[in-house]
Amino acid sequence: MTQYVSRLSRRAAQPRLRLPGGGRRPRRVAMLSVHTSPLHQPGTGDAGGMNVYIVELAKRLAAINVEVEIFTRATTGTLPPTVELAPGVLVRHVDAGPYEGLAKEELPAQLCAFTHGVMQAWAGHRPGHYDLVHSHYWLSGHVGWLAAQRWGVPLVHAMHTMAKVKNAALAEGDTPEPAARVIGETQVVDAADRLIANTSGEADELIRHYAADPGKVAVVHPGVNLDLFRVDADRPGLADPRAVPESRAAARHRLGLPQDALVPLFAGRIQPLKAPDVLLHAVAVLLEERPDLRSRLVVPVVGGPSGSGMAQPERLQKLAARLGICDVVWFRPPVGQEQLADWFRAASLLVMPSYSESFGLVAIEAQATGTPVLAARVGGLPVAVRDEVTGFLVDGHDPADYARRLARFADDPSLADRMGAAAARHAQSFGWDTAASGTADVYTAAVQEHRRHVRSHHG
Repeated sequence: MTQYVSRLSRRAAQPRLRLPGGGRRPRRVAMLSVHTSPLHQPGTGDAGGMNVYIVELAKRLAAINVEVEIFTRATTGTLPPTVELAPGVLVRHVDAGPYEGLAKEELPAQLCAFTHGVMQAWAGHRPGHYDLVHSHYWLSGHVGWLAAQRWGVPLVHAMHTMAKVKNAALAEGDTPEPAARVIGETQVVDAADRLIANTSGEADELIRHYAADPGKVAVVHPGVNLDLFRVDADRPGLADPRAVPESRAAARHRLGLPQDALVPLFAGRIQPLKAPDVLLHAVAVLLEERPDLRSRLVVPVVGGPSGSGMAQPERLQKLAARLGICDVVWFRPPVGQEQLADWFRAASLLVMPSYSESFGLVAIEAQATGTPVLAARVGGLPVAVRDEVTGFLVDGHDPADYARRLARFADDPSLADRMGAAAARHAQSFGWDTAASGTADVYTAAVQEHRRHVRSHHG
């Protein structure tokens, strides 16, 4: 911690970077992630793409001299108050409510305690310690709104998911988001100086559903760690047509998967919203029509129960048994990022039949490893996946439609290679450096406008 403080003071002594138009990048940002810690394993509980997003964005912001302190709720009593995640990135654990067994739906009652913890940390610093607040998800937005007002700095907010959008596309039997969340989101949208949307589609939803001021909404695509998620082959580059199949063969050998198998992979949180059941039903339809494929079909489901899926953690296993496909489905627990990259490489395709996705980060991660994606045409997935080029987009959630696409991969083994090579090239434009640079530009604009507003108010 001492090293971190000395580095902070050294960096604070540096002149702030001036940008075109006289703007200055903020030196230090308070990033808020109330309901999920950037230190948690993605694919478990409420941890998913947002965790990856916060970790990667914070690291890349620090690399361009924007210090980041991430405030998150402490989930065990053994956690140290602060953890240095990377040079220039500090995670602060805030005590708010019981450490374990608190569902996301119960967190609104802990926002006062969390806000108190954030204010306590701030009180130990000189005035002006944070130049900006960046909150993630609506719960953090409420804390961010209060903190930004108290500190006299702008609030930048990222929704990640929206209640009105989720409720408009609920999976059968899934629980709708409560009215309190809708009201809370509306208040945060109104309070934020800037809103960051993952795609132009999400920007339109903010404006249409939440009456966001179009001038406050900025589109910044999330990125992917291209050093980790990559085609892993001895070939010189993505242009070599042999790179993808070689990478896939090596990954299958490491994971114990048959080399000639058709491997449609599901990787993510097990909950109705992500629709892994659609994949299982599609596999059942495919095998009914094509029983000859059973001997060369392996369907890995990599992830853990989450959200409303926690109520019936064995639901998917029971469905596989009912459909008579237990022999082809491999259930695997969530894995770390490096092993996840190997699962992506090993797969013939990634299947994402989600009912709602603000972006669908795993779609880009899979494509970066040379694996095509079969996805529902929802949310940000049409941006992440180029239909008929890097994978297929399906309208709706009819298992027969997914089964038809799976059959195409079964009948043409070179399809996964061709689409995979195009997918790997497509993913190259989604580096985190680009995302961090775009986010820093949003910060700069928010700080400039906030200062202008303060000056005119006091003028």
